[in-house]
Amino acid sequence: MNKKVVGKIGKSSKKVIHHKKERAIIRLKNVYKYYFMGEDVTIKAVDGIDIDVYEGDFVSIMGPSGSGKTTSMNLVGSLDVPTEGAIYLDGEDISTLTESELAELRGQKIGFIFQQFNLIPNLTAKENVTLPMTFQGVSATERDEIAEELLEKVGLGERMNFYPNQLSGGQQQRVAIARALANDPEVILADEPTGNLDTKTGDKVMDFLEKLNKEGKTIILVTHDPELAKKHSYKVYHLRDGKVEKITKNKASEKFLNKPHK
Repeated sequence: MNKKVVGKIGKSSKKVIHHKKERAIIRLKNVYKYYFMGEDVTIKAVDGIDIDVYEGDFVSIMGPSGSGKTTSMNLVGSLDVPTEGAIYLDGEDISTLTESELAELRGQKIGFIFQQFNLIPNLTAKENVTLPMTFQGVSATERDEIAEELLEKVGLGERMNFYPNQLSGGQQQRVAIARALANDPEVILADEPTGNLDTKTGDKVMDFLEKLNKEGKTIILVTHDPELAKKHSYKVYHLRDGKVEKITKNKASEKFLNKPHK
């Protein structure tokens, strides 16, 4: 197996770093995102925000509908570029990259988990997981090996040849998690990952994200649920009207002790 794969099967090859070695993986600096709907109509979806995500973090971006949460997620995940301001992905200003360069860097650094699962319906669970690796030039043999091990890890080894419509919502979300891990990204960006699940299944998904965080993955959770953000993340960015209204930290939780957070 390729050495880059080892970290995501079993114990992570990445260790959570100490304060003096903190590394910002994603930084948004005075970022604006405006949509111009005509001569006199400008929608200020994001109106000057600063967000820092460090290696080993578990960060939540939270806000009600219309707060700029989805736009912020797209910016944090480098799925969109700002109207003004700078976004740095692993120290590189994404505004200097071509779309193909950005797509390659994003594919290596960030894995995405979406509320709607976004699985390809005519592909099996295994084929859905192998898909992101195809764009990174991983060989077919290695893609199959990685996908099988990841599906085993999320408890779907016996269902890897099932199609999405043959799986429950919780099982589809676990396929989506395995797919997000396919290229061994440093960051997992989860957009309302429990939104279409019952409470028990949602708790299992969040427990798995916490496990990934303990293994060294950086987690960014986008949610409208304050209890979910408080329970699972160390730092919470509260958005309202396209701005960061406040930042709270969950200092009381023992799970975040000895973590390298700012």
